Amino acid sequence: MSAPPTDLTYRNPVLDADWSDPDVIRAGDDFYLTASSFGRVPGLPLLHSRDLVNWTLVGHALQRLEPESEFGVPRHDCGVWAPSLRHHDDRFWIFWGDPDQGIFQVNAPEIRGPWTRPHLVKAGKGLIDPCPLWDEETGEAYLVHAWARSRSGVKNRLTGHRMHPHGTELLDEGKVIVDADRIPGWFTLEGPKLYRHDGWFWILAPAGGVETGWQGAFRSRDFFGPYEEKVVLEQRDTDVNGPHQGGWVRTPSGEDWFLHFQQRGAYGRVVHLQPMRWARTGDASRAGGDRSGSGGGWPVIGDDGAPVAEHRRPDLPAQPAAAPATDDDFPGGRHGRQWQWTANPPPSSRLRSSRGDPHDGWATQHSADGLRLSCVRTADAHDLRRLPNILTQRLPGTPCTVEVELRLDSPEPGARAGLAVLGDAYAWIGLQRGTDGTAHLVHRFAETVAESERDAGHPRLVPEGRVRLRIEAGAGARCRFSYDTGDGFRPSGQTFAATPWRWVGALLGLAALAPTGQGHAGTATFTQFRISPA
Repeated sequence: MSAPPTDLTYRNPVLDADWSDPDVIRAGDDFYLTASSFGRVPGLPLLHSRDLVNWTLVGHALQRLEPESEFGVPRHDCGVWAPSLRHHDDRFWIFWGDPDQGIFQVNAPEIRGPWTRPHLVKAGKGLIDPCPLWDEETGEAYLVHAWARSRSGVKNRLTGHRMHPHGTELLDEGKVIVDADRIPGWFTLEGPKLYRHDGWFWILAPAGGVETGWQGAFRSRDFFGPYEEKVVLEQRDTDVNGPHQGGWVRTPSGEDWFLHFQQRGAYGRVVHLQPMRWARTGDASRAGGDRSGSGGGWPVIGDDGAPVAEHRRPDLPAQPAAAPATDDDFPGGRHGRQWQWTANPPPSSRLRSSRGDPHDGWATQHSADGLRLSCVRTADAHDLRRLPNILTQRLPGTPCTVEVELRLDSPEPGARAGLAVLGDAYAWIGLQRGTDGTAHLVHRFAETVAESERDAGHPRLVPEGRVRLRIEAGAGARCRFSYDTGDGFRPSGQTFAATPWRWVGALLGLAALAPTGQGHAGTATFTQFRISPA
């Protein structure tokens, strides 16, 4: 364990990978964060911190996506959108919108669970970004949500509901409480987070789009409005494009902080920590857009409304340096929390050992180290983007080197396994079994519009069926592939520029597959997965 940091400042981003649409709360001396997980399984990641700077991944709140059959195939930009995390009545609550189904919630007595199965609070198309509020002053409960035009034909407005205090149902049909079409210059209002502060109902919500937008604040004395608005965080002359969508949290000593994301292309949505304070009446602030004429009381985020790159650390006890895990030795065949499948594993699968965990998916537990993946038979072997059995984790937001050792145990002709960078376009390097039983090093890629992959390098014979694979991800997520069969690393193919999915950053993936046919197609074993700074 590393020593606590001795410096008094931190640098952004505090989470330099795709922890999209973050929301944060404090419970006692602990801070917790969740994020969008879209179509990956398990979903709803749960991160923990004691200082708002160093974070670790402690679990997931959603073990399978529902309906299970619909998420048995990859749906990379569907599923869990923009969750809200709250602590109420001695329970943790997460609400999220599935744009195709409606608003769901899960809850648990402890952050590590057990979490309830998803409960559909409101069915409907295009209902996204929900956030609940339990008003301690009145005992009333409320919920606000945004709209996805792609499903509903509606966007740029927020709808408010009264909610049953049990969080199980909404008590009315809802009312538009903020219509941003009526606010000059505002568009794509979404991602609301609902709070009570200083006698006001507050909605912190972004607008302007993920790459170019800003963070807004809305306030009203009544939940159903009318609301006044103000821009409280925007790019200005910084390098942080579109700084918005996140959550406000207060420390035990009374400091206020705001965590939000920045869209960074193939790296996805990285998380920044901004200082925050509540302006007093008469305070001057450059953060514009206030049409209320009612003076102060508004949140001031960052450096007077501009994001900070470096700042004094929160007034919290010093903690050891920490970050969500990436490396994995796969002890006993088990993969760490940082990994997610690209779809639901089969609910009852012959691929699992009799003593296996129901969420191991296509991995088999055994007595040694190493991830033993079944080479799943598929008619989609020509396109990794269509496969549910890819084990993924986030691509780091800084230059890095990714390595893993692979042994192709399957004797099946056409069986293959490897290390991939996945997005709308993808590339992978690994081993494939020939018709004569030999193993070959293969390197393949698929362009965004391509329906099948092509060779990115010439196949090479690998007599031992074992290889160490490497991806060097440089600036701009430009990736160089190489391999080592025992005599040092050799480069393969051209540089590949990683691409995001529609809403998701590029992913690192481990894959094992085989052509269609009868019977079990064997396995591939991955060992010593490592990510190191470049």
